[in-house]
Amino acid sequence: MRIRWPRRVFAQVLTAQVALTTGVMVLATGLFLAPLSSELDDQAMRRALSIAQTTAAAPDLARELVTTKPAAHGPVQAEAERIRTATGALYVVVMDTRGVRWSHTHTDEIGRHVSTDPSRTLAGRQVRQIDTGTLGRSARAKVPLRDDRGRIVGAVSVGIAYDSVRGRLFGTIPALLRYAGAALAVGVLAAVALSRRLRRRTHGVAFADISALLDEREAMLHGIREGVVAFDRRGRIRLVNDEAARLLGLDARAAGRALDEVLPPGRTTDVLAGRVDGTDLLAVSGGRVLVANRMPTQDGGAVVTLRDRTELELLGRELDGTQGLLDALRAQDHEHANQLHTLRGLLELGRYEKAVEFVSEVASAQRASAEQIAERVHDPLLSALLVGKAAVAAERGVSLRVSSTTLLPDAVVDPRDLVTVLGNLIDNALDATGERRRDEPFVEVELRAEHTTAVLRVSDTGPGVPPELRERIFAEGWSTKAAVPAPGPGPSARPVAFHRGRGIGLALVRRLAERYGGMARVTARAGGGAVFTVVLPEALARHDDAPVRRLTAAGEPR
Repeated sequence: MRIRWPRRVFAQVLTAQVALTTGVMVLATGLFLAPLSSELDDQAMRRALSIAQTTAAAPDLARELVTTKPAAHGPVQAEAERIRTATGALYVVVMDTRGVRWSHTHTDEIGRHVSTDPSRTLAGRQVRQIDTGTLGRSARAKVPLRDDRGRIVGAVSVGIAYDSVRGRLFGTIPALLRYAGAALAVGVLAAVALSRRLRRRTHGVAFADISALLDEREAMLHGIREGVVAFDRRGRIRLVNDEAARLLGLDARAAGRALDEVLPPGRTTDVLAGRVDGTDLLAVSGGRVLVANRMPTQDGGAVVTLRDRTELELLGRELDGTQGLLDALRAQDHEHANQLHTLRGLLELGRYEKAVEFVSEVASAQRASAEQIAERVHDPLLSALLVGKAAVAAERGVSLRVSSTTLLPDAVVDPRDLVTVLGNLIDNALDATGERRRDEPFVEVELRAEHTTAVLRVSDTGPGVPPELRERIFAEGWSTKAAVPAPGPGPSARPVAFHRGRGIGLALVRRLAERYGGMARVTARAGGGAVFTVVLPEALARHDDAPVRRLTAAGEPR
């Protein structure tokens, strides 16, 4: 019959452990019994030697051996039998120098020559051995017998029955087997408990499946376009796939380390560590907008998945800007319709000069606004952004002003970053200004160049930001969009509640500023409102590469 090896991991482990435990017990028992037999033989021979030495030391034995003849009732036989009976030896034989017995357990052997060679003992040496004689196999010892003058007059041979030695050996085997059986039972129970735990942990998969699962996991984790970070129960990073390493800026050394050791403190670290509850949590890492979800595992760890929403966020903001432009175009369409009606009325009334004057005024007003922005902001992307935001602000009933101190050369290293910063600040300012109605709401934009540093400042006439919240508004996921103004009129009205699930714009602004080595802060505006200031070092090219145009005191370029 062919024995089939089990396929399941826990069954294979159980079988291997039971076989190993049984083998170890058998080996340990054999290794214990082997030296025990030798030890018992040595103890028996030592005992025989001790009895022989004691017998040879008897003061009258040597004299009686020399002065008497071997006889069944002689003094030598009587003394030897007394010692044999007292010690429990198999035999005590006294022989002369010719090897003739003077004592023996069987009296008919007295006077006969011994069955083994006594020459070594008669030469003065002590002998210990396991040998077979007339009484069977025994552990024996022989010592020379000396007279008062020290001359060898014979020898004493003592034997211990080997059956008693074997009986002692066999007598230890049942107890030894009981102990070995108990140890084997404990080992088997431990193996069963371990295999059951292993079955729960491996879900009953086979060894062949484990290799396939690992290969599939590696291919999946490093092939998907979502970041995956796994943590153990102590919060240390267990696994980071390629996408997560790219999104978080981690390297291969991050595995096995605590999260706080590889990421700076902030909302991203708090979200990954599970210190922020919720699903689809927003975080910003290295200028990227991430959506994180944390799922705990049965062993006390967790798995965090990360999705890059940067492109979606930018597209959303572009759509918001496009929607704003569409709203502005709708408003301008109504305004142009009114202007066309006015122009038609003037023409029908025959007031042609007044019609020409009206058209010139409308065209010059729109051209003047765009030209003013283009003269002060030389970068085409930024100037186009301001023109579009001005139209959106006008549709909302808010005036977008460009500060008289604004002058930004066409030397921006990465205009998209400045567009992101300025667009977010203007959008927030327009939202804040719309929450607080006043006679002439406005948003003022100031762009300055200080060598290679770009300074962006956006102020508004909204409710402002209270001092205790001026740092929290730059945190990911915090927003004042759903805030409720405080009761009461005037400058004291301000938002009092900040809400999670929103608030990525200002977080992106601060991250971009920090990436440039600059800063972003908010202060109060005189007369009410808020002033956001962003400093971006090295955002502009050097003056040698792009000379900066200066403004006169009247604000004209020169």
